[in-house]
Amino acid sequence: MRKLLILAAVATPLAPLAAQTPAVRLIAAPDAQSKPVFGLVPYVRALPGGKLLVNDVLKHQVTLLDQQLGVVNVVADSASGTASSYGTQPGGLIPYLGDSTLFVDPAGLSMFVIDPAGKIARIASVPRSQDARSLANGVGTAGLDANGRLVYRGGLTITRMNGARSGATALGVPELPDSTSIVRVDLATRKVDTVAYFRIPKMKMNVVRTDNGVSVTSEINPLPTVDDFAVLSNGDVAIVRGQDYHVDIVGTDGRVTSGAKIPYDWQRLTDDDKVAVIDSAKKAAEAALAKGAGAPGGLGVGPGGKVQITMSMGGDAGGPPRIGTDQKGVTTADFVSPSELPDYRPPFAQGAARGDADGNLWVRTTAVRAGSAVAGPIYDVINARGELIDRVQIPAGRAIIGFAKGGVVYMMARDQSGSWIERTHR
Repeated sequence: MRKLLILAAVATPLAPLAAQTPAVRLIAAPDAQSKPVFGLVPYVRALPGGKLLVNDVLKHQVTLLDQQLGVVNVVADSASGTASSYGTQPGGLIPYLGDSTLFVDPAGLSMFVIDPAGKIARIASVPRSQDARSLANGVGTAGLDANGRLVYRGGLTITRMNGARSGATALGVPELPDSTSIVRVDLATRKVDTVAYFRIPKMKMNVVRTDNGVSVTSEINPLPTVDDFAVLSNGDVAIVRGQDYHVDIVGTDGRVTSGAKIPYDWQRLTDDDKVAVIDSAKKAAEAALAKGAGAPGGLGVGPGGKVQITMSMGGDAGGPPRIGTDQKGVTTADFVSPSELPDYRPPFAQGAARGDADGNLWVRTTAVRAGSAVAGPIYDVINARGELIDRVQIPAGRAIIGFAKGGVVYMMARDQSGSWIERTHR
């Protein structure tokens, strides 16, 4: 068994938050871990008796582990044409009635109902086909409310604008929104309503048809101020707001309770800091995407250091582009100017919120612990009233992927041999 060595350290608070409580502390060392047999695991679902359902979105498998995190069997796999086929796209696990679980296959527009023993009990269709991808986001934010309604992130509403482009024919330019909805659906009646809205990163896009195909240019902000949400274990929806860092709790009846601002050491960004952030983001993107340069449908770095994504697109003359094989286009991603970055580093990024099995909200922050030998992320633990009750740091190379009752925490770790799962306690 791979040993995790955690250095003993004094609980040092985020400077200069010495007067604030609670102080940042290291999470407990793991008491069990699996073999490094996984690809990429964004979420696990705890079952009775300490068993665990593991959603591997890279290998396209759902695996059942025992209490010691040993593999019991594969619940769904990548083999096509079988009743237990995972599907061709990454799926998602969602806590369901009792200790049962939904596995959403977005490509097949279907859901497996997995019983508490880890076996597929039946197959159902997704409530709305247009929401299949949202249901299968795989990060553990969706869940059931107290009335058994499924709560999840809604789809984006996209409008198009037309405009002229010098030297080329303009297409409809997608206008992407800066917020989206949280919706809930009654699985018996398929009735859908909106719970709330939350802020998401906004990307500017320009689409132009040229003599050589289609050119799509997007502009990215590497430090957007966003919101995030998770369904808590009691069915309430917790929305963490990035503008002033507080939590809104939306009950099953729709009533909203706003918590106080979370104590936080806001990091001011100088002009030089903003330039450094943009430069770092460009270098990281170029280094990651250069590996796919020159490959059809792959990624690369184009002229001027801009990130490029080669794709096949087609469309009728003068009309919007459609996915096809008769033309090749290039998607170019650039970054906003440094002056467009916020004056303070946002406290968290999109995908930071998770609900644990004890009714709390965990938020992965952007904070850095001064003088710590363990460089992993710091999580704020917030109760159902929106109050900060704990600050926990995990080791570098780890990510929290799930919880069980009694403060049990599951983490994914990774090295050259593969990815594995560790169980620890708060």
